[in-house]
Amino acid sequence: MMKTIIEPFRIKSVEPIRFTTTEERERILQDAGYNPFMILADDVLIDLLTDSGTAAMSAKQWAGIMDGDESYAGARSFYKFESAVRDITGYKYIIPTHQGRAAEKILFTILGGAGKFVPNNTHFDTTRANIEYSGAEAIDLVIDEGKDPDSLHPFKGNMDIEKLEKFIKERGPENIPIGMMTVTNNAGGGQPVSMENLRAVKNVLKKYNIPFFLDACRFAENSYFIKLREEGYADKSVKEIAQEMFSLADGCTMSAKKDALVNMGGFLAMNDENLAQSARNILIVTEGFPTYGGLSGRDLEAIAQGFVEVVDEHYLRYRLRSTEYLGEKLMDAGVPILRPPGGHAIYLNARGFTPHIPPEKFPGQSIVCELYRFGGIRAVEIGSVMFGKTDKKTGNFIPATMELVRLAIPRRVYTQSHIDYVVEVIIEMYKGRESLKGYNIVYEAPMLRHFTARFEPIT
Repeated sequence: MMKTIIEPFRIKSVEPIRFTTTEERERILQDAGYNPFMILADDVLIDLLTDSGTAAMSAKQWAGIMDGDESYAGARSFYKFESAVRDITGYKYIIPTHQGRAAEKILFTILGGAGKFVPNNTHFDTTRANIEYSGAEAIDLVIDEGKDPDSLHPFKGNMDIEKLEKFIKERGPENIPIGMMTVTNNAGGGQPVSMENLRAVKNVLKKYNIPFFLDACRFAENSYFIKLREEGYADKSVKEIAQEMFSLADGCTMSAKKDALVNMGGFLAMNDENLAQSARNILIVTEGFPTYGGLSGRDLEAIAQGFVEVVDEHYLRYRLRSTEYLGEKLMDAGVPILRPPGGHAIYLNARGFTPHIPPEKFPGQSIVCELYRFGGIRAVEIGSVMFGKTDKKTGNFIPATMELVRLAIPRRVYTQSHIDYVVEVIIEMYKGRESLKGYNIVYEAPMLRHFTARFEPIT
């Protein structure tokens, strides 16, 4: 029986990659303040910074772009988009935004505010920032296995149900305007959430009359993990699983730049008519008219087609297996990663990779800088740069729960030889890991500091 899983597509258009020398990359790193976000894309050999908006679109998506209706109001492209999203989510009200964080901004402008709390398995960066910008507090309640890089729990993205109910009782349901689940759990290593856990979260929140929303960026990948790992779902289609998953929630936010396979777009969806009307009022002020919401007609066409393509099981089998391939190669060489491999990325365990660098000196940032200097690979730190903070009362540094480096795989972009190159670079780096040094922050913004912070190496 054939074991090789091939890409379920053929390449029609290619983009050249510019090669740089180690000396050039050292200068580029210094000029960028040792922050890969500040490096020009043309200076990157393999770009694993994010899987958001970096997908290669299909021929049908590009054809849809040519057919986009750019009418200001009532464009047919909106109704095609609305129909495609509603077919899978089942929600009554679909509100397009230019990307996921805009949907979060609208939602928490309405539901957030001082004295409010929003529980989640693990909030990702923009979700947390939008909640906290409103004055509310973002609370992470992932299961203990989700905090252990070496745990092999099949659904490490699950929420701790006992902690959720305890938290609601302590804070009061009147102070919790909404509960969320991120599928898959990006900040927790791209780990999936089980249907059983989603149903349990729904039941707890319903008991206290608290609305339940999904952060659904990677809903298709999560659905395929359920098909592979959860009893009773092996014979169900991914689309059926996704529909069941969405049916458990009252609404969702989504960055379409992930599992809708597009370069720009997002939406806010729900069943509550009053909430939808409030959201549309803000949308008109901040994004645009309700039938385009910050997107062109061509973007709406591409998202509609992406929703068809992303639930294709040949694509998802290739997607998860190609990510797993990278993880297996690294594990075979002894490189510490968060296990088991997630759906959209491999996460290096920076604490295990560089145990000599303390969290306050940002071991993950040391690794991402060396990845670029040594191999021209761009990745992102998901640790104490992104989630660490200083206690305002004591002045003590509070590190992130895990120190990780995310290698996010753009959809339908790189081939196996690209990934093999990444493996070779990381293995060679790991052999010389004791030479890696920590970093200090010399500039940081008050929120989402990882995007624009500047660093200096500790010499």
